[in-house]
Parts: sequence; structure tokens; C-alpha cells
Amino acid sequence: MRFWKNKGKQWRKQWFLENGSTFLKELIAGCNGKTNPIRSYSSDQILKATNGFDPSHYVTSDLYYTWFTGTIEDRSYMIKMYPEEKVRGDGDGIGAVYNDIVISARVTNHSNFLKLLGCCLEFPSPVLVFENAENGALGHQGGIGSKDTELLPWVVRLKVAKEIANAVTYLHTEFPRIIVHRNITPMNVFLDKNWTAKLSDFSLSLTLPEGKSQMEDQVLGWPGYLDPSYLHTSIVTEYADVYSFGIFMMVLLIGRHGMAPRSDVRFIDIRNYVRGLEEKGEFVETIFKVGVRDIVEAERSQVDKFVERMFRCCEKSVEKRPKMINVAKELKRIERSLVDTPACLRFYQYVLWTRIGDELCQVPKIFDSLICMLLDRREG
Repeated sequence: MRFWKNKGKQWRKQWFLENGSTFLKELIAGCNGKTNPIRSYSSDQILKATNGFDPSHYVTSDLYYTWFTGTIEDRSYMIKMYPEEKVRGDGDGIGAVYNDIVISARVTNHSNFLKLLGCCLEFPSPVLVFENAENGALGHQGGIGSKDTELLPWVVRLKVAKEIANAVTYLHTEFPRIIVHRNITPMNVFLDKNWTAKLSDFSLSLTLPEGKSQMEDQVLGWPGYLDPSYLHTSIVTEYADVYSFGIFMMVLLIGRHGMAPRSDVRFIDIRNYVRGLEEKGEFVETIFKVGVRDIVEAERSQVDKFVERMFRCCEKSVEKRPKMINVAKELKRIERSLVDTPACLRFYQYVLWTRIGDELCQVPKIFDSLICMLLDRREG
């Protein structure tokens, strides 16, 4: 990344002017004059924070961008960098960057979106600065980082599903024009220190015309998560997100890649994998032996209800899928039903153990106090 360090002030000024004018135009058009202020960072601040985008600061990446961690003024941030060769080489690439900025700015006060704090316009493509997510991003298989193959506790996964459903519902219902995310995958979900789920990345998002529930557009999205109807007709509706969210639920449930390689070098998406298990009568066995080994018998009904909603979201027919607002409400009801189960207490135990780290001797005492507090509150 020495390239950035060698660029003179004239180049940085030119990039700032070019990016700044486009940014203002897109922000005004996209936000209708109403948005939250975001901070402007210098290229020197970004380069110092990431040590010149050094691999040691790397978090995760997608086709067009890479995430890094960095510290600015003694505060940790998530920093999103769009490489010039990937963005400028694609006719729609730079538009995707500004789309990401504008929509991130519009949703930044919602607790289930990764909060945009500012950006730097002194690079060929804007660099975005977000709040820190201490527990990182989910991986392709629904785990975290190098432990992607290890499923999170069931109650954590259920909490993540509920919170991402809330975020998508917000996009579909809280603005005059429906926003379709188009890229709901585990890789775009971050977890903060309290395991609160944060949806990110609006580079592929589409804002439908006011008063319209659909429009035709090029097919964009991650293989395995694409709505079959959208894939074949190029018609985008909010139900494309519902389908993708159903696939997201599948990945959380069984810990399998949305598009996994087969032994014959071809790929099979998770929906067809699950369909194959159903045809062989092995789906239920797989779920309870692989996906939710950490539950007790009393919690099986919650898993059953989760699976039922998951399949409804993944219906091939758009007309048979529920609206996201209803999915969010149902997941909230399922989560609330866990309050009186051991799973709820295990969630707090999981959080305490991960937050306290090596100081395991303190955990039992703290955990016992927490259990007593929860029981007292429930009885009261």
C-alpha cells in the first residue's frame, strides 16, 4: 500500500473535489435533505489507523471492498476500503460506493445497522469509517472469523436472526420508498461486544420508485442467496430480501456455506442441500444432531417454529412468502418464549465467559448472581 503514501497533496485534493461533489449530490438526492451529519477524515488519519491498510488490520472482504480495523484518536473503528482497480474498473462500481454511504447515513441511528461515523474522500474511492464491532463479522458458515465452522450457541443465533429481521423490516417500511438490500448474507452481519447484530453494506441496495413495489434491474447478489424469481425475471421486490433472509436463517441453523462445493467440483446451494435431506428423510436428524446440539428437549419447539418460518421465507413462489415485518414479529415471539428456559441463562453465561476472557474463576459467582436476578424479576 505504499502507493497511497507516495501520492502527493495535488492528487489528494483532486480526489477530494471529485468525490466530494459526487457525494454531496448523491446525499442530497438520496436523503431528501434529511440525514445525520458524518465526519470527514483525512487520508493521513486512515493510513495511520490501518498502518497503510496492513494485513494485520484485515477483518474480512467481499468482491468490491475490504474491511480493516483501526484506531483514531484512541478509539477503535471498522474501516471499509474500496480498491480503485475494483471500483473504477466497473461501470457501476463507484455508484455502489456512494449508494453504500447514502443509505448507511439514513439508517445510522437504528441499533441493528453498523453505524456510519464518517468517510475520507482523499482516496480514488471514498473510505468509510464505521463504529467498531468487537466480535467481528460472521463468516460464510455463520461462525466468527477463524472459528467459522463452529456454530454459535442457539440462543445467540436466534437473537442474530431476530435483529437482522428488524433491520430489514426497517428498510422496507420506514421510508417513503422501499429499500431492498439485495445482499443479506452472514458476511454482511457484524456483532458488537454485547452480541448485538449489525447489518451492513448497501452497495447493491436498490431504492424502489415512490409508490411502487417492484422494478426491473440487473441481477445482483451473492450466489446461493438470490431469489429464484428475481434471478429469472430481473424484477426486484421486497420479497427478494425475504428469500435471502430465509437462506441466511438456514446458514445460521445448520452452519453450512450458502453455496458449497461438491465432490464433483460443482457447487450446490444450501436450499438444494436441505431439499435433498428432506427427500431422504434426514433433515430433522441433521438439524438436531448438527445444527442445535446445544439445546435441551424443552427447546425443540422453538427450533421447530424457527424452521417453519425459514421455509416460508424460502418459498419459490413470491406470493407465498411473508412480509419481513411479520417474520420479525414471529422471531421476536420465538425469542421471548426462551425466557423461561435454560437456553436464556446459557446465553448470559456465554456472553460473560467471552467478555471476561481468562478470568474464569470470577464467572460462577457473577453467573449465580445473574441467575438470581433473572429469577427474582420473573417471579415479581
